[in-house]
Amino acid sequence: MHSESDFEVRLYGESVWMGAPADQISFEKATRDGFHRLFQFIEGANLNFSRIPMTVPVLTSVVPGAGPLQSSAYNIKFYLPVQFQDSPPLPLPELNLKPDSWKTRCIAVRKFSGFARDNNIVKEAQKLAVSLSRSAWANASFVQSEYAYSIAQYNSPFKFIGRINEVWVVVDGSEPAGCKPRLVAEV
Repeated sequence: MHSESDFEVRLYGESVWMGAPADQISFEKATRDGFHRLFQFIEGANLNFSRIPMTVPVLTSVVPGAGPLQSSAYNIKFYLPVQFQDSPPLPLPELNLKPDSWKTRCIAVRKFSGFARDNNIVKEAQKLAVSLSRSAWANASFVQSEYAYSIAQYNSPFKFIGRINEVWVVVDGSEPAGCKPRLVAEV
């Protein structure tokens, strides 16, 4: 919907993801734990014994202040393929997974390479915030969400070169037909 040199704004339609909450201090440990449970789910650890094709990205959303000692907690998610959107298979209870239904939303996105790690995800999110503050999106309101931001990872952990990751933050455009920045602050 909108593109600049260091970020873009995308419009995502309604969708259903399967989420794995993780109360961890470490982004990396939370992502590994959540991914492992989600992988079991797509391999058939669900009440239908359905095998579900793996999708990308793996999305790790940061839940601020919800973890131990007021640290962040996380929700790791897989997008459910089209054939499972209306009726997702129920995960086995011991996996502690929950469907996450999204309404249509505008998301500001900043790409970064390498591995998403505890020591770089906050810096990447800060870079996106600075870019937004210097753009036509400076007056956009950030949608109140249960997540501060999300990290989208597109590659297998066994790929070392040419990795693609993104920081996502939900923004609110003022145009009902799509994601458009507010060019004038509201009075």
